[in-house]
Formats: sequence, C-alpha cells, structure tokens
Amino acid sequence: MIDILDVHTHTIASGHAYSTLQEMIDSAKTKGLKLLGITEHTNKMPGTCSEIYFYNFKVIPRKQDDLLIRMGAEINIIDYDGTMDLSTKAFSKIDYGIASLHDICIKPGSQEENTSAIINAMKHDKIKIIGHPDNGYYPVDYEKLALAAKEYNVLLELNNSSVRPDGERLNSRENMKILLKYCAQHQTNLIINSDAHIANDVGNHKYVHQILTEVNFPSTLIVNTSVDKFKKFID
Repeated sequence: MIDILDVHTHTIASGHAYSTLQEMIDSAKTKGLKLLGITEHTNKMPGTCSEIYFYNFKVIPRKQDDLLIRMGAEINIIDYDGTMDLSTKAFSKIDYGIASLHDICIKPGSQEENTSAIINAMKHDKIKIIGHPDNGYYPVDYEKLALAAKEYNVLLELNNSSVRPDGERLNSRENMKILLKYCAQHQTNLIINSDAHIANDVGNHKYVHQILTEVNFPSTLIVNTSVDKFKKFID
C-alpha cells in the first residue's frame, strides 16, 4: 500500500519530544513523504508549549520542495462531555485537530463515558482525527466510534506508536483489530500515523501495516494513499 503522509507528530515544543520542526521536515523529505503534519500537545499536557505557539503558524511555509506542511494540534479531551483544552482563538489558527484521551489529563471512565467523550469531541468542526482510540486504558464501544466517525466525517487513527513492541498502551493490538472490523463493516475511513516524538520515527508505520496485512483490510479506506483524500477531511 502506498503510504505518503504522516500527520500526528511532535517536536521539542511538546516538551517530551526530541527534534526540531526543521529536523522533522527534513526527515519527511528524506523518506519521500508528500505531506507532514505537526501536532503539538495542548495546555493540560505538562511541559508543552504556551497557546501563543499556535497563534503564529502563518510564518511557517506550507510547502518545502515537494513536501506539504500542515500545522495542527493534539488536543486533550478533559471531560466526558468532550470538552477540550484549547481556546476558540487557538482552534481558529490550526489547520486541524487530533482529539485524544491521555491519562495525565482525564481519568479513565466507563466504556459509556469514554465513548461519549470521544464522540462529543468529534462534533467540533476542527477535530478531524481521533488519536490512538486503541488505548485499552480507556475502554470504548468501537462500533459506535466507527459509526460516529463516519457521520461526522472524522478519521479514526491507527497509531503506530501504540502497537510497537515496547508500546505502553493497553491491549492496543487486539483493540486495533476490533476497530478495523467495524470500520470495514461500516466503511469508515482511517488514517495511519506514527505519533513520532523524534525525527527518525517520522513516517514509521510498519507495525500498523503488519496488522492491516494480517486482517486483509481494504486500502481504499486508508487515506494515507493520497494527499487529496486526506485534504478532503481538513481543507
């Protein structure tokens, strides 16, 4: 499967990542990607950048050689109503948002509460991706997520960091296969992301590709095959 984009990545601005913006861009170019998205963590994540960081994206060239650049944010869902930790002004400045549950920002709830939190976040017009829904510390109803993502035109993420051998999320490999089953059944679109926190991990999707091969998942539902397919969700 052709895989030419990676849109969940972090630079040193997130506080616990290790490469600069330019280093991430150079890595994406070297690996032949056509689109790179940078998505720093938002307010409730300890050590991350101030919100003013998101206000100045206008200075960043959105194309370097053959590589398109998009500047987003990984936004914390902070309650079961789907409230997120980013101001209206900052939301207006980003190209797209990834909404995620992190245990440092919200206590895991019941399956119903966690599912409700994610689906409510999907309703925000800047949320285009749900980050690492495979994390078993937050049990969710995967069929409801697949149906809601299709309804709200949101991409569910296949997070390579979750399923790497040293990954710390709970039961991610098994949960990802359940998610894939329902997405295939309901024809829900997905995106593969690295969740890279260092430049040499940009574009690294190999563990997700292994799972897609195991379950014979249709590549037509993966937007990584085309920049235009992805841009239909964010532009």
